[in-house]
Amino acid sequence: MDNVAIVVDDLEAAVAFFLELGLELEGEAVVEGVVADRMTGLDGVRSAIAMMRTPDGLGKLELTKFLAPAAVTAGPDAPPPNTLGLHRVMFAVDDLDATVARLRRHGGELLGGIAQYENAYRLCDLRGPSGIIVALAERID
Repeated sequence: MDNVAIVVDDLEAAVAFFLELGLELEGEAVVEGVVADRMTGLDGVRSAIAMMRTPDGLGKLELTKFLAPAAVTAGPDAPPPNTLGLHRVMFAVDDLDATVARLRRHGGELLGGIAQYENAYRLCDLRGPSGIIVALAERID
């Protein structure tokens, strides 16, 4: 897999959120033209993208803000976790409580609470910019 792309309405807020999570900004660009139109099946595509990279360099997240045509919503502004389609993106963290506290300063909201799975993980889901659901997992040693 090369990357996961997420369409956002506020690119700056989404970049700040994922920087706080520990991802690194690899680059930003505006994408438009025949290739973008053909790939998406839309006419007149113009989008701003920010490519984020995990610290280990193995994962990438492409944040995309459509400038034209405007992005559309597929349902409620904050769809529940059981909505069909992309469910969430999960990241491993060293300190779950500290990470949640940092992400709250960027609008992150817990969907439920922090749960423990056996003696292996502490886990939670939170909603970030543009309604993105992010799961966090802290391995218990």
